Amino acid sequence: MIQDNAMEKKKTTLEVIGPSVEDAIEKGLDQLGLPRDAVDVEVLDQGQSGFLGIGNRQVRVRLTLTNHESEIEPKTAAKESVQTVFEDPEDLDELELAKRKAKEIVEHLLTSMRIQASVAARILEPEDDRDHPMVLIEVTGKDLSILIGRRAETLNSLQYITSLVLNQQVGHWVPLMIDVQGYRFRRERQLRQLARRLADQVIQTGRKQVLEPMPANERRLIHLELRYHPFVTTESVGEEPNRRTTIMLKPKE
Repeated sequence: MIQDNAMEKKKTTLEVIGPSVEDAIEKGLDQLGLPRDAVDVEVLDQGQSGFLGIGNRQVRVRLTLTNHESEIEPKTAAKESVQTVFEDPEDLDELELAKRKAKEIVEHLLTSMRIQASVAARILEPEDDRDHPMVLIEVTGKDLSILIGRRAETLNSLQYITSLVLNQQVGHWVPLMIDVQGYRFRRERQLRQLARRLADQVIQTGRKQVLEPMPANERRLIHLELRYHPFVTTESVGEEPNRRTTIMLKPKE
């Protein structure tokens, strides 16, 4: 069984740089797909503003995954059921090994929740040079709506637990996404379409658009979709669980 003291000894961390502390934290949360209260933050470098932009040094922070319990009922029982006895084949590279381990972890979690489903794993290649390869776990079966929950809260909790256990096992952060019955990909298409439509409205009206509160992984999709847009930019404002993404015109140079 995974013991709490073992988790405390081997924390999972991610170091991020940005123009400010808040920007660096937000960037890290978007990469992890986690809310603010899921990590501890340590400022490693406060950065430096150079004269006329010369000698600037960005802020650097370290995000450490916390090991707190969620309010989702199945989480505690599921977490305690995951076994740590996994062989490490020498012929697997780190990402392939993480993919296999993630699949096994999800299978254990579903078994402990008494849910019958098929689990498949694959690696998603990065969209551009700013992204990382991601492990995708796809869960399919009959009547799996219980794994999604309202606003994907249960699905996000399942993904969070899996990330904690996976990161503890491989010793470093691994980008991970869990999808149930294609929910995330349907939601991704909807969010990308929404981002483009609202960007057009911002351009036409000159007024910013504020989206409904979303989890970090969904806000990340909005940021990614409009990352290279020539006329609009995005930012996330507010506190979890009511943090929102805002789309606005880029300032004139």
